[in-house]
Amino acid sequence: MSKESNPLQLNPSGLGAINPYAPTMFSADMAAAPEDVEQYRKAHLSHEASVKSIGVLYLLGAIFLVPIGAFTIIAALRDPNQANNVTEVNAVVGIFYLGLGLFQGFVGYGLRKLRGWTRIAASVYSGIGLLGFPVGTLISGYFLYLLLSEKGRIVFSDSYKKVIEQTPHIRYKTSIIVWIALGLLVTLILVGIIAFITARNV
Repeated sequence: MSKESNPLQLNPSGLGAINPYAPTMFSADMAAAPEDVEQYRKAHLSHEASVKSIGVLYLLGAIFLVPIGAFTIIAALRDPNQANNVTEVNAVVGIFYLGLGLFQGFVGYGLRKLRGWTRIAASVYSGIGLLGFPVGTLISGYFLYLLLSEKGRIVFSDSYKKVIEQTPHIRYKTSIIVWIALGLLVTLILVGIIAFITARNV
C-alpha cells in the first residue's frame, strides 16, 4: 500500500500516527492499532464537541420556545375578551413557536447523537440565521463551518461513529467557564418563562 493511500502514516520515529490532513481516507473497519484509532479520535474531538454544543443550544431553544408556544395557544383560546382575529393571530403565533421549539429539540437531540440528517437540517436553519446581521450572521456562519467543513462531514459519518464506539474512554473536557455560562443561560430562560406566565395572568 502506498503512502498516499494509507491514512495511518508513519512518523520519522517509526511509531504509528494519524495524518490529520487526510482524515477522509480513514476507515474504522481497517485493521488499526488501538493507539491509531485514539489519535484519530483526538484529532477530531474538538470539532465533535463543538458540533454537539450546537445541539445543546438547540435544546435550550426548545426549552424556551415550546412552553411559550403552548401557553400562547392556551391563552388565545381561553381569553373571551379578545376579538376573533386577535385570537386567531395569537393562536398562529403560538403554533409557530411550538412547532419551531419542537423542531429545535428534535434537531438538537440528533446533533448530540451526531445523526447524519441533522447536519442538513441544522445547516438550513443556520443558513436562515445568516439574515440576522451582524450577530446572527457571525454565529450562523460559524455553525455552518462546523457542519459543512471536512471535519464536520467526518464526525457525522458512520465510520466515525465506529471510532467513537472503540474509544468510549476519550471525552472532551468542557471548561468550567462554559458550564457557568450555560447555567446562567438556563437561568435566564427560566426567568423569561416565569415572567411570560406572570404577565399572562395579570
